[in-house]
Amino acid sequence: MQVAIDVPESLAANDRILRARRWFQYQHGLKRLLDVVIATLGLVGSLPLWLAIAVAIKLDSPGPILHVQERVGLNGRRFRFYKFRSMYADAEKRLESLLEHNEATGPVFKMRNDPRITRIGAILRRSSLDELPQLINILQGEMSLVGPRPPLPREVEQYRLSDRLRLAVKPGLTCLWQISGRSDCTFDQWMEMDIAYVRNLSLKLDLAILVRTVWAVLSCRGAY
Repeated sequence: MQVAIDVPESLAANDRILRARRWFQYQHGLKRLLDVVIATLGLVGSLPLWLAIAVAIKLDSPGPILHVQERVGLNGRRFRFYKFRSMYADAEKRLESLLEHNEATGPVFKMRNDPRITRIGAILRRSSLDELPQLINILQGEMSLVGPRPPLPREVEQYRLSDRLRLAVKPGLTCLWQISGRSDCTFDQWMEMDIAYVRNLSLKLDLAILVRTVWAVLSCRGAY
C-alpha cells in the first residue's frame, strides 16, 4: 500500500530556493562564459563570410548592410538588435499594407512570400546567415547563444501575463522554437516552448539545442 507523504512547506521552499540558485549561477556564470568564448570564435571565423555577404547585399539593392532594430531583452530592457538586411529599405513603411496577409497567429507577423524580401535576403533567411551579426549582441551581453528569440516592443505590448515569463532570461540566437519548425509553429506553441526553456534552463539543455540547431539550419525547415 502506498502512503502519501506530505512534504513540509519549509522543505519545499528550500528546494525551490536551491533550484533558483543553481539556475541563477548557471545563467550568470558558465552560460555567460560559453557565450563569450563561442561568439568570439564564431565572429573571428566568419569574418570572410561577413565581407562576402556585405558585398552581395550592396549589389542586390540600395540601403544599409545591417538592419538595426529595437528589440526587448532580459526583464523587458530594450536594446539595439543587429541582422544583415534581408528586406528592401522601405520594408517597415510597407508593413501596414501587408497585415491582412499575415500567416502567423498571435501578435507576430509572418508571410511566406513576403514581397519586401530581396533576392539575397531570401537566401540569407533560408540559411539563417542573416542572424550572424547577433554575435555582436551576444558579446555585448544583450543576448545569449541559447534563449527565446528577442521580440519587438509592439509584440510584447500584446503579450498575455504568462507570455512575459520568456523575458526572464536573455534572448538567444537559437532556441527550442528554432529547432522545432520555427515559423511552422503556432504562437501558442512558440510561447509554450520558450516558457519550458526558462523553467528547465541548464547546460545540458543548452548544449542539446546548439547541437540540434545545426540540423535545423541545414534543413531550412520553417525559415522564411
